[in-house]
Amino acid sequence: MKWKTDDGGWSPYLAGALLGLLAIASVLATTQLMGKTSYLGASTTFVRAAGLIEGTLSPDHVATNMYYSETKVRVDWQFMLVVGIVLGAFLSSITDKSFKLEGVPPTWEERFGPSVGIRAFGAFAGGIIAMVGARLADGCPSGHGLSGMMQLSASSFVALIMFFGIGVLVAHTVYGRRAS
Repeated sequence: MKWKTDDGGWSPYLAGALLGLLAIASVLATTQLMGKTSYLGASTTFVRAAGLIEGTLSPDHVATNMYYSETKVRVDWQFMLVVGIVLGAFLSSITDKSFKLEGVPPTWEERFGPSVGIRAFGAFAGGIIAMVGARLADGCPSGHGLSGMMQLSASSFVALIMFFGIGVLVAHTVYGRRAS
């Protein structure tokens, strides 16, 4: 097995194996340390982050919001995991010298032009759609893909098929057929 790809990046097999080990370690650690099993996932973290921001602007609303009484607004290990994903991606792009700032990715620019405003709107709208979908599916692709599949959850199989199937359909619709 190759540890690096031809362009110097990590092997997806190695990265996948390490992520699987992290998922197992997180279950073992949370069970031992917190007395309850907690799984990897990211979508709840974004809801908690929204609650933290909203709590600074309108603490009464957060205190009386039924959703936030069930999903506690706090910085926990999953919150720090999401922060670590961002920092890790940044550090790995710095170390393999692939980091670059770009207002509009080349694939987007090829299809929709160089407007940063249109790209920002597209990214923001896509983020909203993805988060609504993750909340409706009761989890995100990382939660269903890592934690749900680890438990052989039938709903996670269905959710992943839907995530990837709709993702392929949307990518094809937005970007059209491209030559490889």
